[in-house]
Amino acid sequence: MKRKAGSRLAIRSCAAITLIVEEPRWRKDAATLRLIRRAARLAVTAAPHPMVAKRAAGAPDPTANILLANDESLKALNRNFRGRNKPTNVLSFAGDWRGHLGDVAISYETTAREARVQRKNLSAHAAHLAMHGVLHLLGYDHQERDAATAMESLEISLLAKLGIVDPYAPRPLTRAKKAA
Repeated sequence: MKRKAGSRLAIRSCAAITLIVEEPRWRKDAATLRLIRRAARLAVTAAPHPMVAKRAAGAPDPTANILLANDESLKALNRNFRGRNKPTNVLSFAGDWRGHLGDVAISYETTAREARVQRKNLSAHAAHLAMHGVLHLLGYDHQERDAATAMESLEISLLAKLGIVDPYAPRPLTRAKKAA
């Protein structure tokens, strides 16, 4: 990516995002894989960690891996690293900040189920989770109210650049009082 003069979102780097597709269902839609990678790169370029922003001239671009897996894999990771014996949608594992930001893992089944229940597009939801995971690698969190508000605002803004609607906006109710 080239830097666009005068752009509010100056591209500081072109992060090398490696997708590791463990679950074959992720491969069914190449556009989803491209959107996941774009969302992850956008997170890195728009909200870099200070160590990434201050890297030496000529240093390699930051890297991150995104594992596209299934509930079984995420359950094992969640159990082994967080002590929670259940699958989850996304997990982040920080790297060493010397170029490798870390790793993100996303479950197909949980992501697809959430998208269906929340009436969201699967690709958009997966891109949001990838961006969310990368922001965690960059030091963002949502444990405190102010931090959560800042992280969500950044996500909403960045996702809009990708043409993805606010994932936190309330959904209108249908007759069955389910989110539409």
